[in-house]
Amino acid sequence: MMVKQTAGRDQLGDFAPIFAELNDDVLFGQVWSREQELSPKLRSIVTVTALMTQGSFEQLEYHLTTAKQNGVTKEEIAEIITHVAFYIGWPKAWSAFNRAKTIWEDEM
Repeated sequence: MMVKQTAGRDQLGDFAPIFAELNDDVLFGQVWSREQELSPKLRSIVTVTALMTQGSFEQLEYHLTTAKQNGVTKEEIAEIITHVAFYIGWPKAWSAFNRAKTIWEDEM
């Protein structure tokens, strides 16, 4: 069960209320809640991979934390980043590893 997302409204609600609504209610409310179609763990893996591909490291940190909460293990995230490194570029993978290490540091 996904937690109700309010980050859009919290961070951008006064400045960009429509974007905030779409973020919270559509992306996180409607799309992420479709757990029968795709599990939260698999959605996290897809999202982390997409963000690494784009080099969107500001959002990556949040989604790595979410991936861990959704059951992605340290071993799985290391394998995911290693695998996609050959497709997205070594520097992006290196940056992703640095962020993942801090999130999974309690398992090291």
